[in-house]
Amino acid sequence: MEPLVTPGTQMGVPNSSGEPSPVPADYEDELLSYLWRDYLYPKQYEWVLIAAYVAVFLVALVGNTLVCLAVWRNHHMRTVTNYFIVNLSLADVLVTAICLPASLLVDITESWLFGHALCKVIPYLQAVSVSVAVLTLSFIALDRWYAICHPLLFKSTARRARGSILGIWAVSLAVMVPQAAVMEYSSVLPELANRTRLFSVCDERWADDLYPKIYHSCFFIVTYLAPLGLMAMAYFQIFRKLWGRQIPGTTSALVRNWKRPSDQLEDQGQGLSAEPPPRARAFLAEVKQMRARRKTAKMLMVVLLVFALCYLPISVLNVLKRVFGMFHQASDREAVYACFTFSHWLVYANSAANPIIYNFLSGKFREQFKAAFSCCLPGLGPCGSMKTPSPRSSASHKSLSLQSRCSVSKVSEHVVLTSVTTVLP
Repeated sequence: MEPLVTPGTQMGVPNSSGEPSPVPADYEDELLSYLWRDYLYPKQYEWVLIAAYVAVFLVALVGNTLVCLAVWRNHHMRTVTNYFIVNLSLADVLVTAICLPASLLVDITESWLFGHALCKVIPYLQAVSVSVAVLTLSFIALDRWYAICHPLLFKSTARRARGSILGIWAVSLAVMVPQAAVMEYSSVLPELANRTRLFSVCDERWADDLYPKIYHSCFFIVTYLAPLGLMAMAYFQIFRKLWGRQIPGTTSALVRNWKRPSDQLEDQGQGLSAEPPPRARAFLAEVKQMRARRKTAKMLMVVLLVFALCYLPISVLNVLKRVFGMFHQASDREAVYACFTFSHWLVYANSAANPIIYNFLSGKFREQFKAAFSCCLPGLGPCGSMKTPSPRSSASHKSLSLQSRCSVSKVSEHVVLTSVTTVLP
């Protein structure tokens, strides 16, 4: 990046005739001191903002990288839903690594310091990441809706998921090209343009005032309002299927009265050993599958809710500014500045929140995160469990596990299945 002030020259202030007026010899030093004191050096409350940005930057990069590594190193985690989660993490890594530092500097200095080219590239990548995130969440909701509500209509596979991810990126890169086309770099004070990049802005420039109103109205509807509405409807139907009164293939009484094997053992003991009928075994498998689907659906609902809350402020403020023309002549400039700064931070905080949600609501991701951190913090446990086990070690681990838990699992399963057969027709 070029220096903020070009050394070795002096700048004059234009007079009424348009010619630069003579300035004192120490004018340049005074100007630099003034710019550093009032525009570059962070104020007290801006140090809090910097700390919050740094925390989000570290958590988002480390967390989303671990999400990608967990799915890449473990074949059993390569499900359709996890492929889309990895794609969401890649978008979060992109926006965190490229857009977050630039946004922080712009919020602190209130100037664009990165020149003409990056004025088009960085806002474009920001818009692409938003589009990728929205489309990925939409595909996840659609996949879960088909799998739970209409399992016979469509069968999702890993190959189709990878094709959908490529389509998501292609569509996002193409649709957001207008965002790069309208971004322009300019200086608020042209007489200072050849001396410093302070007082420079990177903003949209349209040929007519009507165009930004149409564009940003469509942007708000297409990338926020409509997808969230459709996803809310999909998850509402999923919620009714998984937590409603009627579960396909079972009865509500069986599902409500079903207990975990450990609970059954405590209530009834371990003396039952009768072989359950095949129908009871099928019911137990269905209940286990339903419990797994509930956990996954709960995690995805939380991810969607956090996304909606984090992107709501910036979406509303952007519509108020671009469509309705507010904030141009605001009386309380500091309040407007604080609102936009906090809304920018929330966008990046969403990228850091997703790995935290996976850690608390997904046991598989939590195990992989612990295994990764154990390599850096020895007190957390054995290192290297994120690696794919060798066939020999995997087989020996399975045999030991089966031998140690064989009797308990058989008895507990028989207890549950025997109790189920008493209410099956």
